[in-house]
Amino acid sequence: MPDSGEELLFPSWPQHGEEERTGLLRALAQEGWWRNGGSEVEDFEREFAAYHGAPYALATTNGTHALELALEVMGVRPGDEVVVPAFTFISSSLAVQRIGAVPVPADVRPDTYCLDAESAAALVSPRTRAIMPVHMAGQFADMDALEKLSVDAGVPLLQDAAHAHGAQWQGRRVGELGSVAAFSFQNGKLMTAGEGGALLLPDEESHREAYLRHCCGRPPGDRLYAHLTQGSNYRMNEFSASVLRAQLGRLEGQLQVREQRWAHLREALAAIGGVVPQGRDERGTLHAHYMAMVRLPGISARARLALVDGLVERGVPAFVGFPPVYRTEGFRHGPVPAGTEELAARCPVAEEIGGDCVWLHHRVLLADVPVLDRLAEVFAGLVRAL
Repeated sequence: MPDSGEELLFPSWPQHGEEERTGLLRALAQEGWWRNGGSEVEDFEREFAAYHGAPYALATTNGTHALELALEVMGVRPGDEVVVPAFTFISSSLAVQRIGAVPVPADVRPDTYCLDAESAAALVSPRTRAIMPVHMAGQFADMDALEKLSVDAGVPLLQDAAHAHGAQWQGRRVGELGSVAAFSFQNGKLMTAGEGGALLLPDEESHREAYLRHCCGRPPGDRLYAHLTQGSNYRMNEFSASVLRAQLGRLEGQLQVREQRWAHLREALAAIGGVVPQGRDERGTLHAHYMAMVRLPGISARARLALVDGLVERGVPAFVGFPPVYRTEGFRHGPVPAGTEELAARCPVAEEIGGDCVWLHHRVLLADVPVLDRLAEVFAGLVRAL
């Protein structure tokens, strides 16, 4: 079918309703609008922790700060190393560099685009203080292999779950896996207050340390300026928390819709010659689908951008994939590992995905099936025209 060039209509994002409006008014009526003057942040933390099966949650200013805070709580210090995926949004490596540590990029799996446990294992050294799997697009990394690596190497995991709100691995939620996890609530995420972040923490000790560090070193209820450790102001405000409580309430229903819609769209996209959708590890019993990701092996940079531009012109929220973190200018401005010039050779899969991946925002997967069918037709027409 020839492409008519019509604009496709998808649900808007962020989505909001009376729940968010009620929450904002509730926060407005409080005596204080910061976490120590109201109750919205603490209520959100309890609800978010419970939903993800974690003992504790701590709300933060954004997801990047959540990663920085987690690394500090885990004892990562300047000069230490953290293994990160080569294919991820820059915050994963940037957070490491911002505290003076060294991100060591490891390769990713060609099917799920998540951290490859064997590649990570080869890079663990006496200086490694953490391994950071990223649950890419809401698809869990191979937590069985990575948890074994963590135990064998004596190095803790930090889950970058910025894409994985509500996701499950073998029926276990992110907070039930026993490791620290960081989330983002930036405007495009599966839950959003425009900006914001959160940590899930496995025990009282790590929660206490995280609280101190996110509040300039001050303990709860402090009136004596008792700054007990280093830290900064990473506190979430009451208005953001009130919105996120409402967003959490609609998350489960949206996750189920996305699971169903992706199964349909994936089949349609896979039928297009030269298009390979992101694979799925079936141990991931609930995929959050932050992105609908596909690869077009062998596509040129110019053709990939033309494809994305063509989709955007038709109203599709489409984007090129991330470059490998070490190929960004910002990466080279911070602490870098020895042998940086060899990174491309040791991360061949990340090199390929970084050059041939295209992704669609998750609001596409909230559309009705006929819209998805038309999207697949448009996608096929644009690919044939390249």
